[in-house]
Amino acid sequence: MGDSDNITTLPRVTRGSLLAGTTNAKVGRQARAFASSDSETDRSIDPAVAIWREWQAAHGETVRLCRQQQRLERRLVETVGFPCATIRLRDGENVTLHSLQALRDVLDLGPEDMAKREKAEADLAAHQVRWDAADREIGYSATLRAEREAGDRAEDLLEALSETPATSLAGVAAKLDTVLREGEASEDDAEFPWPQIRSARDDLIRIGKEVVPEQVFPDEIRQRQTRRRREEMGFPVAPGSDGGAA
Repeated sequence: MGDSDNITTLPRVTRGSLLAGTTNAKVGRQARAFASSDSETDRSIDPAVAIWREWQAAHGETVRLCRQQQRLERRLVETVGFPCATIRLRDGENVTLHSLQALRDVLDLGPEDMAKREKAEADLAAHQVRWDAADREIGYSATLRAEREAGDRAEDLLEALSETPATSLAGVAAKLDTVLREGEASEDDAEFPWPQIRSARDDLIRIGKEVVPEQVFPDEIRQRQTRRRREEMGFPVAPGSDGGAA
């Protein structure tokens, strides 16, 4: 059902170092593009904020694709069902198996079981063919691959962000925001250390806006993106209705 990716992965340290170097080399161009697209007033973009923006996009795409592939998988299960075969054991019990290995584990290799095994293998193969055909039609495996690729990119950017020194309060807030959104189970997770990190992030943003009012912080960036998405989708956007503030 799944696809195996024939990809050679660089060692983690080397891969992260290469990514960090590439990201920092491009940060000036990315910063100008981001500032232009968001109509920001920042005189300069913190490299950490620029990477955070990329991470947020990859993270959001991963979440979107995850939900999509889950919907497609449910559709496959409801219409085709996971590939399986049912056999009757010697004690009269019916067992449903989902792989050739499971089939071989429950059946002896004696001649009395050979016919059962051959039929079960044929049933399993036929069911797999139906699953694969439906999969290709609705794009489940393709969506699953895309989700993994987006997730890998988000993970790489998360590593690059940890290796990139922040040059502003907004950059520090962006790093804390990433830790929260990547690590906590929910936006109001009450388990240590998430309330404490949320409090530190919110304090930093509040103080930063007072001390450096010209800087744009993660909560404002996310609000603008949310408003822009709603406008693109044709939803009315009332003043102060952005929500999702960090």
